[in-house]
Amino acid sequence: MGTVPLTSGLVRQIFGARYLSTLYGLVFFTHQVGSFLGAWAGGRIYDYYGSYEPIWWSTVVLAFVAALIHLPINDKPLRVATAS
Repeated sequence: MGTVPLTSGLVRQIFGARYLSTLYGLVFFTHQVGSFLGAWAGGRIYDYYGSYEPIWWSTVVLAFVAALIHLPINDKPLRVATAS
């Protein structure tokens, strides 16, 4: 929950306040789904291998992949097209 202010601020900065509640609701929902899948996968891998080490190293790799994916994020507000 430490990233909530940063994430909601970034969503608002890019898309504006008009759709903030809807977009951040989707962001929060997908984070919860990811959290569930991570806990479930950890349990399944522990049951299979008898150790948490494989899931731990896979999360290290996924963290680096996530960092690389987020590098090109452009945090400038989107321009809204207006009718002439």
